[in-house]
Amino acid sequence: MEQKLESKGKVCVTGASGFFASWLVKRLLLSGYHVIGTVRDPGNVKKVEHLWRLEGAKERLRLVRADLLERGSFDDAVMGCHGVFHTASPVLDATHSKDETLEPAIEGTLNLLRSCKKNPSLRRVVLTSSSSTVRGREDFDPKIPLDESSWTSVQLCERLKLWYALAKTLAEKAAWDFCNENGIDLVTVLPSMIIGPSLSPDLCYTAAVVLGLLKGETEVFQSLGRIGYVHIDDAALCHILAFENKDAQGRYICSSIVLEINDLAPRLLSRYPSFPISKRFEASNKPYYDFNISKVEKLGMKFKSVEEMFDDCVASFLEQGHLSSPSFIPLP
Repeated sequence: MEQKLESKGKVCVTGASGFFASWLVKRLLLSGYHVIGTVRDPGNVKKVEHLWRLEGAKERLRLVRADLLERGSFDDAVMGCHGVFHTASPVLDATHSKDETLEPAIEGTLNLLRSCKKNPSLRRVVLTSSSSTVRGREDFDPKIPLDESSWTSVQLCERLKLWYALAKTLAEKAAWDFCNENGIDLVTVLPSMIIGPSLSPDLCYTAAVVLGLLKGETEVFQSLGRIGYVHIDDAALCHILAFENKDAQGRYICSSIVLEINDLAPRLLSRYPSFPISKRFEASNKPYYDFNISKVEKLGMKFKSVEEMFDDCVASFLEQGHLSSPSFIPLP
């Protein structure tokens, strides 16, 4: 039986059926919020049934239709909400064109914010950006960890055709411009690669990439080289902290650890010796970097380890039948 919680008010989560957004909805419900979740088709049972299984969903969750590229589509969803968490932005692979990647990210964000502007109850918008908006540059000192003052180079993204990083960077900048011009209280959270359980049985691109690594595939992780990792629960808690803490402002890097794939793979091999994780990755030619996470730690964030991230991720894959049962070394 669900424990009765005092309501913390009403919030909206865009793209609610997504990998990260689903977990954020779960955390918000557990915290006592009433949640309005936007999805493209609330009647698509396969896409949304995992949300209705969440604790508190029957009492405090409502799913409504909204489309990123449809102006006014979010008006009803955000009206009366004290907070809006904008997570909806496609994670696309290299087969998608520049326009296919940029338009939903930038115009979708602006369409959402135009609706937020009409809501007199709104206290704050929390935008899910990405650590890729910080680390895509060539002019930094590798001895100095990157912080929230760093912005990815648009020119570098254009030259290397890094459309996802470009989309996230331009969408966040567009959000800051719009909110500054219209008096909207905005905080942005910049997660690194989110690792953890998938509530939906349909794996998103990120989860499928992690599953591929555990099954011995190398291509995508080889291309990632050195990258940050964060547990999905930590990413959700960070968003909620950024909303609830009245002193929160600006950007927040949300990352537990930054690792080369050649550092990550041995850790995973030692924990899951029965998985065919590749032992051979070429040395990364990407510049060394780390993140300064002192700003988000001041909000009270304490991050889970990379071992905890992958343990929870593996447990989810096992439960959903994506992996066969491994032998692995438990945490002490």
